[in-house]
This record gives sequence, structure tokens and C-alpha cells, in this order.
Amino acid sequence: MERRRMDAALLVLFLGHLAGALEVPLDLPQPPTITHQSHKDYIIDPRENIIIHCDAKGKPHPSFSWTRNGTHYDIEQDPNVTTKPHSGTLVVDISRVKAEDYEGTYQCTARNKHGAAVSNNIVVLQSRSPLWSKEKIQPIVVQEGVSLVLPCRPPAGLPPPVIFWMDNIFQRLPQSSRVSQSLSGDLYFSNVLREDSRNDYICYARFPYTQTIQQKQPITVKVLNLDAINDTMAAFYNDTDLFSDPVDERRPTFLIPYGPSSSKMVLRGQVLEMECIAEGLPTPNISWTKVSGEFPAKRTSFLYYQKTLRIVDVSESDAGEYRCMAKNRLGSVHHTIRVTVKASPYWISGAPRNLVLAPGENGVLTCRASGTPKPSITWAMNGISIENSPKDLSRKVEDDTIIFTDVQTGSSAVYQCNVSNEYGYLLSNAFVNVLSEPPRVLTPSNVVYKVIKNHRVLMDCASFGSPIPKITWFKDSRSGTLDGEMYNMHDNGTLEINVAQARNSGKYTCVARNILGIFENHVYLEVKEPTRILKQPEYKVIQRGRSVVFECKVKHDSSLVPTMNWLKDDGELPDDERLILDSESLTITDVTENDAGVYTCIVNTTLDHDSASAELTVIERPDPPTDLELTDQKKRSVQLTWTPGDEHNSPIQKFLIQYEDSLHHRGHWHNLTEVPGTKTTAHLKLSPYVHYIFRVLALNSVGFSRPSFSSRTFKTDPAAPDENPTGVQGHGTEHNNLVISWKPLSGLQSNGPGLHYKVMWRQKSIDSEWTAVTVANNSKFVVSGTPTFVPYELKVQAVNDHGSGPEPAISHGYSGEDLPVAAPENVHVVVLNSTLVEVHWDAVPHKLIRGYLKGYKVYYWRERSLHKHNPHHVEKQILTFSGNHTHGMLPGLHAFSLYSFNVKVFNGKGEGPASPTQQFETPEGVPAAPSSLVITNPKLDSLTLEWSPPHDRNGLITGYTLKYQPVNNSNELGPVEELALPANETSVTLFNLKYSTRYKFYLNAKTDRGAGPAISQEAVTIMDEAVASRQVDIATQGWFIGLMCAIALLILILLIICFIQRNKGGKYPVKEKEDAHTDPEFQPMKDDDCTFGEYSDNEDHKPLKGSSTPSNGTVKRDDSDDSLVEYGEGEDGQFNEDGSFIGQYSGKSASRDTAEGQESSEAPSPINAMNSLNSFV
Repeated sequence: MERRRMDAALLVLFLGHLAGALEVPLDLPQPPTITHQSHKDYIIDPRENIIIHCDAKGKPHPSFSWTRNGTHYDIEQDPNVTTKPHSGTLVVDISRVKAEDYEGTYQCTARNKHGAAVSNNIVVLQSRSPLWSKEKIQPIVVQEGVSLVLPCRPPAGLPPPVIFWMDNIFQRLPQSSRVSQSLSGDLYFSNVLREDSRNDYICYARFPYTQTIQQKQPITVKVLNLDAINDTMAAFYNDTDLFSDPVDERRPTFLIPYGPSSSKMVLRGQVLEMECIAEGLPTPNISWTKVSGEFPAKRTSFLYYQKTLRIVDVSESDAGEYRCMAKNRLGSVHHTIRVTVKASPYWISGAPRNLVLAPGENGVLTCRASGTPKPSITWAMNGISIENSPKDLSRKVEDDTIIFTDVQTGSSAVYQCNVSNEYGYLLSNAFVNVLSEPPRVLTPSNVVYKVIKNHRVLMDCASFGSPIPKITWFKDSRSGTLDGEMYNMHDNGTLEINVAQARNSGKYTCVARNILGIFENHVYLEVKEPTRILKQPEYKVIQRGRSVVFECKVKHDSSLVPTMNWLKDDGELPDDERLILDSESLTITDVTENDAGVYTCIVNTTLDHDSASAELTVIERPDPPTDLELTDQKKRSVQLTWTPGDEHNSPIQKFLIQYEDSLHHRGHWHNLTEVPGTKTTAHLKLSPYVHYIFRVLALNSVGFSRPSFSSRTFKTDPAAPDENPTGVQGHGTEHNNLVISWKPLSGLQSNGPGLHYKVMWRQKSIDSEWTAVTVANNSKFVVSGTPTFVPYELKVQAVNDHGSGPEPAISHGYSGEDLPVAAPENVHVVVLNSTLVEVHWDAVPHKLIRGYLKGYKVYYWRERSLHKHNPHHVEKQILTFSGNHTHGMLPGLHAFSLYSFNVKVFNGKGEGPASPTQQFETPEGVPAAPSSLVITNPKLDSLTLEWSPPHDRNGLITGYTLKYQPVNNSNELGPVEELALPANETSVTLFNLKYSTRYKFYLNAKTDRGAGPAISQEAVTIMDEAVASRQVDIATQGWFIGLMCAIALLILILLIICFIQRNKGGKYPVKEKEDAHTDPEFQPMKDDDCTFGEYSDNEDHKPLKGSSTPSNGTVKRDDSDDSLVEYGEGEDGQFNEDGSFIGQYSGKSASRDTAEGQESSEAPSPINAMNSLNSFV
């Protein structure tokens, strides 16, 4: 039990030393360590000096000695051998000796006072490339179809040569599943063909160390068929046939390997190659299977047309049975290869590691290896078998382990572990160095580590000390050691932060301590923002010749300097001036098809990088189709095939087939049909008597290609017409004729020569025979002497030299029209109101119209007004009512007027006679506004108004109504006064008005139908002289002058502010204020928005709405013209039966609104402002 505890404690101690084993600084005492040595099997070039490497380190620096073939090698006694300074490396000068004299087994020993380390046994062999033996090779004559092997058998070399077959011009001979080279170098033919005959089958051997190539004598092979062989061999065998039968097809048989099975041994880690080459006719195919498992996919390959199976880095799992099968259509054959895997020794957990122990510590050296068969392990100390080494009570050897207990100063030594079996050996040196050393940190101080945010960072703290130091880490203030999920402490002292964040930046302290002391080292960590491509390049489809821009906008840490590179298809950008690199983009101008590919933007900093890719597809119109061919030719059809041109990265959507008729329209191409882009053939339906030439165009997303070259001419035979003319019509140009017209056939429709037309007609109402004429080179015929406007049946048939077209369809028409002979009867009118009447009439019989009824026209005119003062009006107006109407409305009439009217019917020829003229009167209506309103004789409390009667009275004036009201300076209206005036008065004087007050007046006229619109005017009564004198006295006072100046200054400041704001985009809402007040005039400035409530931008002030004050003081109303001449259809206008318009205005309509003039008024003065205080009191 105690023994087990001790073993467990030693194992834990060993693992601790193993994990913490580090290089001993060279300034401290240490045994030798071999740092470089030549390979175990060292093949040398006989033309160069021999260099056998042996380098080592130690403190003090070691000395070197050599053995050769197991005995001491005295270098100083050999004048051809020297050693390199500070090294044990041997240099053999072969200028005076042969290299082969120095072949043998060498071993180097590096020694100082602390121990000795030995190298591997280095076997030095000279490379050899012997010449091929001279031999005369007879030509090989074989029958066609048999198998053949051409041997190579190169001379043995060191290392073995590389074999290949070439001809006499140094071209490799072609190989295939029928002809291939074996692993031994021989050339195998599964069966020979006539083309295998040649006289330069040459085997070459290349020796890699000397870089020489040896050539075998050429081999001649003649392959003959049966007759040729018998003729050739007859002279030698008395005309007897050597071969009586040709070679038959045969089942496969293996040429190599031989027999049904074989075995193969391979070492672990090497390359396993197995081959199966079979003969047979036809040529067999080779396949492989593993009987006891699957092939290791990543390590398996098949070479030489499946004839060779190769498995690299062989492991024990690759042992087993492999089966190759050769098969052709006559049968198959199998061969099984049993593979055994052996292993030269290999380390299980690595070679033994150096031990650094403090006096009194314990440790373990382990030499754990494996192999097949199981290797043996021997130990040595300082190059001497451990059994023959001085006894040491602190050391105990147990098979593959040496246990050290309570070591003391002076126990340092180098131990050798040798592991060997029949296939090789392993030799390893490991020292035990007993030291007492305070800790030191080997990592440089003040190192700045830079890492990208969210990445891992490793901060080193490589240390040395004996006993092994304990490592702790602190950050910034050293408030506590670093541990937890964020930090990971490695056994070698390295501090790992898995996901670095900005808060991890700062100063870090690494502390190494053991019983002999303490050592600190400081490093710094900076966490940077990652470099990211924010705007990545995007997939582009660009037409050739245009420009394209790939954007690559980057975000990065401000302390890092990014560099941007662009790649095309993972290679450098072409050196082309069309490629323009900017800080955040790549521009390609005048794009060509060679520019297509994948473009990658790569942004690099010293810490990270980012990349993004986008593909550029260059498209262009497709190339024109080629190879047009006409097949399957028939009378009225042909099949057209073609070969599409290059699509230029844009799929062809459709093909357009065009034709030229070289007989009728030479030089003109017409579209015939379209086919989808996936088809390359079209069945074309054709017309007779056409000389067709075809061409094809391809369409993709860019556009149409150029036309293809034209096909050959394909002529169709003539035939009778397939169709008759369309658009057959009949109408008259005179009252006694009938013009028959039609749309003629095209040359393509004619179907043959001699095209003409058979024109036929007869009167519809009479059961008469068809009258027919023949018309050529024309598309109309005039029939004379017909009755006026009677129906006819018409037919037009196409005829050519090969027959007539189908029976034509019957069309209808009429002979020529004449003027109507009758007027509408029973004409009367119904008056609806003062401006609208309805006219009625009876329809004119169809026979009397003598043509196509177009409609009726009502002619009407205003004779005069029924008021004696109005002038006489005679101006005819016309309203047209299309179609078969029997009534219609006459709108827009003048009230209180006398009208005359009549009605006419009209057809396509013209108008008929008028109906008897009749008259009607319109009733009274409301009058227009008075023509003028003038203010005269203003006084302190009275003024006089004078006016003129309305221009359009629309009845008998029964009186006038006058309304007026005061208006103060803020445009507020006072109470309304109303006054009724008799019809015979044109003036009135108003008394008891307030002095210095503005009034607004409204005047309108009346009839029995009601009051008309008003005319308005404004006026101001004069000021009282006494009040004026008091105001003047106030105005002359100093306080008043100062107040006025302050007000003026304030207004000026506000004006400046408002103009500034207006220049910045403000506006004066004058229109809004006008809409808000009925009678706007002057408004005070508003403080909230610095605008003048109702001031105009003009110098003149606006009058109140509805008022009009000309400069001469008179108000005149614009003349109104209510005539309907400007409306309607045809000459004047058109109305429906109810009188509503069905046409459009053809001119301006007169305004019935009262015209507004401009007001002339004075700007308000301070005196007026004071007087306005008396308003509305």
C-alpha cells in the first residue's frame, strides 16, 4: 500500500514537471542537448563534400567526439576531415579521395562536466546511378489483339530511380486503360492494336540525387494482322502458315500479380501501393474493394486508370484483405491481396523531456513507445549503459521509467532511451539538471498586446526557476488575482482572455515566485474595435461598354490604419487604366467581357481583416445566329434551322424570323414569326408566288442581335388567290352615282401574276341580276346613272392568272345623296323661363331627306328688347341637334326680349328648306346692376349719390334699394341703414351723417321678378373745423411729437425685422386676411408674427370687397354679351333635347359679375387716427 502511494505521488510530481518543463536559460549550468544532427540514413552525392551534422548546446559549451562503425574516430589523424567551429559537424573534403571510402555508421557525442548526449547512428551511403548494360534488343512482332509486356529492368541505384517511358523525341508515350506502366517500370498492353507499332519504345531511369537520366535501348514493336504475319513468316517456315486463326475475344486474366491471391507487408506511416494489371479482349476494367471494411477516404487514391491502389500514412487499421476485379463483357477475374501492417518504434506520448529539479525534489523520466512487434527499451547515462554507470540511490529504473527521489547537487546527467525492434529504433536524450535558482520571467517587459474586440488574447509569462515558480496575474490596481470565467491561466504561465472587451484594456502584472525569490513583469493590453465592411460590393450585371462601381465602405478602429486591396478571381487586378481605385470603391470603365469575374475587397490592419466579394457579369447583345438551313420543303411550308450565337451571359429569350420577298419587295424585310429562345428550328407557313429569303435575329435582355446572314432563296409556286379584298364600301360622290372602293391585296396576297378584281353590284330593293366588271391596277370603280340614295349590294372578288379567289362576302352601300326637299312641320316653342325655351318639331320623312340624316338645326335671333330704352339686336345663332331629334332646348336667352326662329333638317349633302319663321317673347328677369354710382357734394354730415340705370334692365324697373353703413379704420363695419327709392330717381342726398367718417354704399335695381346685383362705393364725410383746430393744437405739443416719433421708430424697427424674416422665406398672408374680412382695408401691425394684417404690397391700398372707385369717381358695369354664338357644334353650338350642352365652349363667355375698379384713397394720417376714435360712438 505504501509503495502505491509513493508511485502515485511520484506520478503527480512527474506530470507537474512535465507540464512546466521549459528551456533552461543558457547563462545557467546545464548538460548538453543535441540541437541538430543528420538523418539516420544519409545518402550523399559523390560529387560534393560530405557534411555530417552534429550541433549541441550546454553550459559550459560541450566538446564533441565521434565513433565510426562502432569505434572511436580520431578526426585529427584524417587530413581530409575537419569540424566546424563551435560545433561537432564533420566536413569531408573528397577532392583527393573517393566518397565511397567514407561510407559507414557514425555517431556523435557532445560532452561537458554535467553530462554527455549522443546522436543517432548515422549511416552514410553514397548515391549510385549505374549505367544500363549494353544489350541488343530484337524487334518484337505480335499478332493484333494479344497482350504484351515491355520490360524495363533498370540498374539498381541508391536511391531507386524514377521510371518513365518516352519516344525518341522525348515525348511521353500515351497511356490508357489498355496501356499502362507498372510499379516496377514495365510497360503492359492488355491487348495490342495496329497503331501500337513503333520503333522507339524507350525506358528512362532518373536518379534523383545525381539528377542523371539513364536510357535503355529502344524497343521496336510490330503489330500485324493474321494475313500480314503469315506473309512475313512464310519465307522462314517453308510457306507454312504460322497462325491459322485470328485472335478471339477473351475473358480477363491477370498479368500481375500472379495467382488468385498474394500478400504484402507495409510499415506504419509509409505508403501502401498495390497494383492489378489484366489482359483481355476487349480491354478489362479494374475495380477495388476492401473485404473487411471501407477505404480511408482522405488517404486513398486510384492511379494508372484504376490499376493501382495507393493508401498514404498507413495505420494498423489498414491491415486486411483487398480485392481487385478485372471485368469485360465476357467475364471477370478476382485477386485477393492480404496486407499486413508492421511498425517500427514510435512514441506514444512523445520523447522523454528534460528535468530541472531543485535539491531534495523528486522527478520521473518516461520513455513510452510502441511498435509491431513490441520494441525493447534500454537506458544509458551519459552514453554508457545504465547498468555500467555509477550507482545512485536517488535513481531507480523500472522498465520504461526512471524515478528520481530526493536529488542532490551534482546529480545532473544526460540519460539516453533506446527503443528498437527489427524494423528500426528510436534514440532520445533527456537531461536531469539539479539547480537552485530564484525565479525570472523570460518574456520581455512592457510588451503591448493589441487585440480585436471579441477575439482571444494570450499574454505570455514564460518563466524559469528551480523550484518551478508559481505564476499569478494582476490587473491595474492589483486588487486581486485574475480568475473566473473571463480569464484562463495556462500551466506555462500564459494568461488567456477568451473574449476580449474594451474594459479588459489596461496594465497587467505577471508575478513569478518560488522559495528563493519573486519576480514581476508588466505588459499592456489594448482592445481595438473590429474592422468591418459596412457597404459591401454588390452583384452587378452590366452591359459591355458601360461603367460599373463596386463600393467597399469600411469602419475601423481609429488607432489602426487600414489598407484596402482588390482581387479579381482571387488574383491581382489586371494592370489596366480602366480600373480606377478609390479609397472606398473600384470603378471599371468601358467594361469588356474579360472583366467578368468575382471581385473581392480585402481590408487589412495590423490586427485583423475583413473581406467581401461580388460577382460581375458582363452582358451584351447576343451574336447573330449562324448556319441557316432550309429542310422539309413543301409547297407552302419549309423548316428553318440555325445555330445560336454566343448569349454573352444573358439567355436568349426568343428568335425573330424575318423574310424578304425578292420578287415583289426586294430590300424590304418583314417579320414572319417568333420562336422561344430554347428552340433552334421553326416550321414556317408560306404564301404562294413569293421568293423567300430568310434571316434570324436573337433577343436577350440587352436587345436584338445583328441579323444573321441570309438563307438561300426559297421560291413558292403561284396559285389562285386565297382571299378577297377587304374594306369593300359603296357611297356616292354625286346624286346619281355609286363609288365602289376596297383595300387591294398586297403582292404577298396575290398568290400569282395577273392580279385583277371582279367588281359586282345590284340594287338591293329590286330582285335584279348582278352587274360585273373587271378592274385592274385600281381600288375603286364608279357606277353612273344611279337613282338618288338607294341601297346596293356589292361584291369584289380577287382573280389572277391561276384562278379566282373564294366567293366574296356581300357588302352594302348607298348611291349619292341630294339636298333634303322638305322642312320640319308642326314647329312650336314652349317658354320655360326668362332665359330658356324648348322648341318642338315633327321629323321629316326619310324619303324627303334624300340622304343620311345628320340632324336638325335651329336658327334663332333676338329681334329686340321689350323695353323701349334698349337698342335693337339682330344676330343669328344656331344650335345643332345631331340625329333624329324632334325637340331641343335654347338656353342663355335674354329676358324680356322678342326672338325669331326656324328649323332645318340636314344630311351629308347639306341643309333642306327652313320651316316658317316664328316668334316668341321671354318674360321679365332680375335687372343687372346700375351702370354707375358717383358720390358728390360731400359735407360735414351729408353727401349726394348719383347713378345710372342698369344697362340690361331685363324688365320694367320698379325701384331701387340703397344700403349703407359706416366703416372705421380697423375695417369693422357698423350698422346697416336701408332706403327704398322710386324707379324714376337717379340721385339722392343723405343727411345726418357723422363728420369725418368713411361710409360704404350698396345700390341695386328691382323689377317684378326681384332685385338684381348691387354696385358699391365708398366715401368720407368732411372734418369739423373746430375739432381740426383742437387736433392741430395737440399735434403741435412737444409730448405729442415725442410720442409720434417713438411710435414711428417702433414701426421702423418692426418693419426691418419683418423684412429680414421675409427674406428668410416668410410671407405676408394678405390673401388669408382678405378671405377673413368682407371689406379689408388698413389693419394695424400684429406683434405676434410681424405682419401687416391687410396691407397690400402695392403702394395703392385695396378697396373694400365689392367696391369699385375709378379715378373719375364713376362706376361703370362691363357690358355683358349673353349670345350663344360661341357655343355648340358645327357653326355655333349643340345642345341635347333638354337644352344642356353636349359640345365645348369655342370662345370666351361674357362675365355677368359686376366689374370692380380700383379705389383711390389717401393714406391714414395721425389726425384721421384721432378722428376715428369717434367712430361707432
